[in-house]
Amino acid sequence: MVLVARDQAKLDALSSSLEGAHLSLSADMASDESVAALAAKLEEGQVVLDGLVLMPPQPHAANEPMPSPEVWRSLFQTSFIGPLSLLKAAVSRMRPDPARGHRAKIVIISGISSAQVLSHYATANVIRTAWVGEAKTLAFALGSQGIHVNTLSLGGTLSPWYRDKIEERAQKAGHSFEAQLAIETDNVPLKKYGEPTEVAAVVEGLLSSLSDHMTGLNILHDGGFTRAY
Repeated sequence: MVLVARDQAKLDALSSSLEGAHLSLSADMASDESVAALAAKLEEGQVVLDGLVLMPPQPHAANEPMPSPEVWRSLFQTSFIGPLSLLKAAVSRMRPDPARGHRAKIVIISGISSAQVLSHYATANVIRTAWVGEAKTLAFALGSQGIHVNTLSLGGTLSPWYRDKIEERAQKAGHSFEAQLAIETDNVPLKKYGEPTEVAAVVEGLLSSLSDHMTGLNILHDGGFTRAY
């Protein structure tokens, strides 16, 4: 397993908690030079990849529907161009052989507005939909090679940083964490946000033989929040 993230210290901490063979490499998807250096390390080490889980950085909430060109250039570099370069480098290290039942799986973790526009995520609406379109394009381009490409669109997910945000809003409103969570998930049919372990279970499935006849799909993991068919 190859672990890639920007913060080497956090990578080292994660690495020390894992069993088995793995490699930790730092890379910043916003930097072309950093991604190129990662690609060179993979090639130098003759690393062969069976799959890739890619989570491009997502723009934060923003109400401006027509930001300046400079904002768009920065967002696309960080959230699309750089991550796509990393994906290309990973594909070059894949050696699928579908005739022998050996396939490679790519899972791109996008956001909920890739299926449904959110009014207060103007720039994210564009970036996330771009990833759905790119994944569909790659599914056609790479399918004959035995490389599967699917996107996973998350709704609210209780990562540590998102828990902290909910706690902050709860304190400002004078609520308990549980009360604030109930308010925020009232429009979610399952009345809850996802857990990181639930996301991991879906990713694991998409990397497994479960997805041997699945590609180009945008799979929602949002508790039923999305209203579109």
